[in-house]
Amino acid sequence: MGTHLILVSLFSLCSLSVSQECNQELLENVDFPGTDITFLYSPNVEHCQQLCTQHPSCLFFTFVRPDWTRDNRHFYCYLKSTSSGQPNVQTPLLGVTSGFSLKTCNLDTNHCLSEVYQNVDFLGADYRTLFTADYEECQRACTQDPGCQFFTFVNGVFTSEKIRYKCHLKFSWTVPKIPIIERKAGVVSGFSHEAETTQHLDTVCQGELFSRTDIKGNDIETLLAASPEHCQTLCSAHPLCTYFSYTSNDFRCHLKNNPNEMVTSANEGVTSGMPARFCQLNNSWVKDAYEGIDFRGSDIRYELMDNPDMCQKKCTEDPKCQFYTYANESFFDSNYWRRCYFKRVITMPAPPKVTKLTNVVSGFTLKNCFHRV
Repeated sequence: MGTHLILVSLFSLCSLSVSQECNQELLENVDFPGTDITFLYSPNVEHCQQLCTQHPSCLFFTFVRPDWTRDNRHFYCYLKSTSSGQPNVQTPLLGVTSGFSLKTCNLDTNHCLSEVYQNVDFLGADYRTLFTADYEECQRACTQDPGCQFFTFVNGVFTSEKIRYKCHLKFSWTVPKIPIIERKAGVVSGFSHEAETTQHLDTVCQGELFSRTDIKGNDIETLLAASPEHCQTLCSAHPLCTYFSYTSNDFRCHLKNNPNEMVTSANEGVTSGMPARFCQLNNSWVKDAYEGIDFRGSDIRYELMDNPDMCQKKCTEDPKCQFYTYANESFFDSNYWRRCYFKRVITMPAPPKVTKLTNVVSGFTLKNCFHRV
């Protein structure tokens, strides 16, 4: 975890403690300047607010609207934080809207993103294209496809005739991706038992793993995973992953794509396998505790616990917690013994870039809209 991580966790804890009141107000033409954590892209201010809510450290934000005129930074969502939990300053500024994280609000966490955006392109993240009569059919295709999280449809009057009526299905991670995994004595890490791993399907299946086997080349993305089973879950969630290789010494999960062939070779310390499709993969691995492994960063807060089992139980009970790290009494610094760090990352649909483009329509899957009470 390190001193820096612990200080960040302390700041996060203090920030939440002074900002417990739920504030859903959106402030049009008001800027919260400075104190940026990062910026992401959002098609509207409500989506930006949800990104801030899911980000482990974000306490408030400023969204640059499409009517912003000073430069081309449209659809920028600036996530922000301070140790006080409040903006240091608020200034009037045309073309932006600011607001606060909804972390302290008791709201539905399954986001129905039903709005569509005319003349807006969700650029990138394509994995499949097809032709549809209109954007409604494109959205239905996205909703029915397990891998699709959002789409862009090119309408019938687009400048280039060759791509008119083209529907671009796009992917983003709904399975939590752990940013940093490293070996560290005196800590135990693991997952919430309620962690979102795959779609919930009726048919149960057992994935195939090949120990001491490598599949070289054809990498499309490299992530970090706590185990080969975790890596297989990541591969199963990605619509382009045809197989994977996991290296245990550095926790690297290499997702690969080649639907035509799979060439294996013997390699100690590497486990390879294939994804599970159209079935419920066994996810018993989320109940495992990983001794001597630190899921560094992404802290929401920490609490004192007697043991790692209690830490995992409390993480599972907290709908905001996706994974955790616990410092036991063999950790090198006794000041941090018994601390249970609750952690999470953004898993809502999030386009990698949002831009203006005439005669296209973009939107999100409606999968979450069908599960609302």
